[in-house]
Formats: sequence, structure tokens, C-alpha cells
Amino acid sequence: MYRFLLTPRWWAINVFVLLAIPFCIFMGSWQLSRFEVRVQEHRTAGEQAVADRKAAARPLDQLLPVDQSTSGKRATATGRYGKQLLVPDRELDGRRGFYVLTMLRTDGGKALPVVRGWLPGDVDPAKAPAAPGGEVTVTGALQASESPGATGGLPAGQTAAISSASLVNLVPYDVYDAWVTLDRADSGMRAVPAATPQGSGLDLKAFQNLGYTGEWFVFAGFTVFMWFRLLRREVEYLRDAELGLVTTEADSGPGAAESAATAGGPGGEAGGTAGPQSATGESPARAAGT
Repeated sequence: MYRFLLTPRWWAINVFVLLAIPFCIFMGSWQLSRFEVRVQEHRTAGEQAVADRKAAARPLDQLLPVDQSTSGKRATATGRYGKQLLVPDRELDGRRGFYVLTMLRTDGGKALPVVRGWLPGDVDPAKAPAAPGGEVTVTGALQASESPGATGGLPAGQTAAISSASLVNLVPYDVYDAWVTLDRADSGMRAVPAATPQGSGLDLKAFQNLGYTGEWFVFAGFTVFMWFRLLRREVEYLRDAELGLVTTEADSGPGAAESAATAGGPGGEAGGTAGPQSATGESPARAAGT
């Protein structure tokens, strides 16, 4: 009954199935491991953020350049406040507002962007408090530069992103490729919490890995389902052929029509041809005898 499994067609099907199933399982397991890694990174980042808030602040130069291991750590820097800019369209606790960003001129000559706080509502320079004068020491969470935003169309004194690539065109001095959000906001503003390092949270890519995991396992199951379906159809066809329920080519060919036409024999009623008759309906032999 199952000898058809040894035919070349079924050899090809079986080899494909035996290769496809392990491959799908491997890819699904790999995508699942990537999701688990991102979950662990997210958990670690949350625990690290709590630890960083309690850790002692370190000098800025010791934490540069900013990467996943130093992002969010408390940094300290000393200098004098310079030019002040406003960053519009920033949300905090579901409310729309803007950041107050002030450049801190350090002793080395470079400027450190410092987010002194957040204010609700539309951007209004009159709402932003002036920066303290004289030499100050700031302490806050270190953050990596954002991706440069489109500055076209913004009024003077505003920037779309806290990015050294954008800020260097707005101030007359070099800018650190990092920024700091103060632990305690100035002058009644709300402090901006530090963001988790890029690529360490449960972002869209993490859930894409989870979705791909499901897809690969579904492919493996679908491969098994289709193999059993083809096998069942083949077995049912062979059983029907043994019982004579399947019309073969010999049964439906031209020879079958000739057999049916001559089944009654010469002169028979079922399909044979009757002999010629006279005008009275009798055969010629009988007519001659009378």
C-alpha cells in the first residue's frame, strides 16, 4: 500500500519535509532567543537606571563617549551657562510641552547641552526662566545625542533635536556629543527623566522577533500538515483504484466504446445489427420460400 513512498516524486517530497521542519524550528528558536535577550536587556536597563540614580556622580570626561554602559549614569560638570534654546513638542506624563535647554561652557572650551527642565504648553520664551549666572556645577543623567531633526521652519532660539550635529550650527562653539538632564530642575520646572539606552528596551524590533517566532513555528506545522494531507490523498486514491471506483485510461479509451457497441453480437438486440428485411418486414430468405 505504501510502496509509492519509494517513488522519485515522494522521495523529493520527503527530503524537502525532512529539511524544512528542522530549519523552521531552528529559525523560530533563534528569533525567540533574540526576543528573550531584548527582554533581559530591558530588565537590566531598568535595574541599572535605579542603581544609577543612587550612584555617586562621576566627572563628565570619565563617562565619554556615551554608550549603553554609560547612558543614564550620573555625570557632573562645571562651567558657565551660555546660550539658551527651547525644544518644542516634548511630552511628559502624557502632556505636551517643551524642554529648556541651556549650553554649559566648560573650562575646556566645549559646551555641554543641559536640559534644565520641562514646561507645559506651547513654546514661549517668556515662560523659560533665565539660567543662573556665574560658575555653576551641574549634576544629572548623561544621555546620548539624538538624531538630528529638521530645523527648517522653527523660529530663532528653538531646535528640534538635542543633537551635537544640529547644535553646532546654532552656537559659536564646539559641542559635546552628549547631553545631561538635571536631577533637579531649575526654577519650578519639572525634571526630565533619563531615557533608556537605545536598543535596550521592548521596542518594535523586539515584538517583531516574537512575531517571526510564531511565523516560523506555523511554517513547520503547516509543512507537517501538508505532508499528511498528500499522503492521505495518495492512499485513498490507491484504495479506490483497487475497488474499481477510479476510472482508468483503459476504461475510458476508444476500445471501451467498441466493446460496448458489439456486446450483443451479430443480429443481437443489445447493439448488434439486424439483417436486411423486405418491404413486408420479412427477411429475404423467408420471402423466397413463399
